[in-house]
Amino acid sequence: MHSWPAPHFDRVPGTSVPLRLYDSADEAIRPLRIEGDAARMYVCGITPYDSTHLGHAATYLTFDLIYRVLLDAGKAVHYVQNVTDVDDPLFERAQRDGVDWKELGSSQIDLFRSDMEILSVFPPQNYVGAMEAIDQVITMVEKLLAVGAAYVVDDPEYPDVYASVHATKHFGYESNYNAEQMAEFFAERGGDPQRPGKRDPLDALVWRAHREGEPAWDSPFGPGRPGWHIECSAIATDHLGSSFDIQGGGSDLKFPHHEFSAAHVEAALKVERMADFYVHSAMIGLDGVKMSKSLGNLVFVHKLVEQGVEPSAIRLGVFAGHYRSDRDWSQAIVAEATKRLHTWREALSHPGQLGRAQALVQEMRQALSNDLDTPALLAAVDAWSMQSRGEDDPAAGELVSQAFDSLVGVRLAQS
Repeated sequence: MHSWPAPHFDRVPGTSVPLRLYDSADEAIRPLRIEGDAARMYVCGITPYDSTHLGHAATYLTFDLIYRVLLDAGKAVHYVQNVTDVDDPLFERAQRDGVDWKELGSSQIDLFRSDMEILSVFPPQNYVGAMEAIDQVITMVEKLLAVGAAYVVDDPEYPDVYASVHATKHFGYESNYNAEQMAEFFAERGGDPQRPGKRDPLDALVWRAHREGEPAWDSPFGPGRPGWHIECSAIATDHLGSSFDIQGGGSDLKFPHHEFSAAHVEAALKVERMADFYVHSAMIGLDGVKMSKSLGNLVFVHKLVEQGVEPSAIRLGVFAGHYRSDRDWSQAIVAEATKRLHTWREALSHPGQLGRAQALVQEMRQALSNDLDTPALLAAVDAWSMQSRGEDDPAAGELVSQAFDSLVGVRLAQS
């Protein structure tokens, strides 16, 4: 599966600042230490049954900033993202609308690609659909069965395969949730605690036996299709190895999805910890209410652009809040981001002295390296735009414009 074109990136003059990130497992901000020349990052992708909304966009903009900071540090980035193109929500939406589920998925994937390109988001080198990774999933399920970490339920009609929640000794380390929280979120987020035949209510489906009307692939344990969590386990390790630097996604994926994705890898491949960092972007609300499909209060990226909102203003609106804080989206946010963009562009027409511009760029780097502190970055640029900057030097304007384009993905220079 192809991704989308990469935005332009120029190495910005000055000194890069090492990235420090918050790790959900350790519950601490610490330095990201990359072995070798390439950082390895896996971010969970979409289930393509609806358009890209601001919640999706905020997540991928978070990891786009990480990508840019790493490039600024001279690191290559091996970025992998999946597409859950075989899943119940996709089938249900297709049936509701009377369309083929594959055609629905393809159309929404195309729209997602378009939205990401419009927002200047760096694409993954490996953009992999679940249907493309069936063989890898089957191999991982076989390994889990072989080491006793998975089992087949005693159900002659639907012999589903489940992974045991007890397959690793430190299950729960990624989310740090207690038993009550795990039970609540497992039931709310795609789990099936009441499934007869399971050894533990929290055991996770890794292979769903074929049901009438559903697609199926042959396997040593019967025809069926992948479970959700093991899809990411298989795709990530196939392209990045048994352990890698960053596993990322929205905060709603912390449990059960990321917890089980890691546990499957750790049990099957005998590694202590799948990712060095587990990074989560918080939720976006609309006018104070959590944005979700069930509530019907979604704001779509392509609709905002059709209404005349610049992609750079969308980025600034998202970056006005810290990525780890649940935050709001509203017309006031859009207006403020648009005003800020125009103010900065006006300031860029009188950029001042090169030394002040260089100092600003380093302030931007410092803010981004401190766990992607975009509010601090915006505050620094606001201050720069309001201050006297001295006699104009064209080189100062070029530097500031280049820094925004490459480090923040915001276009200040008018074409």
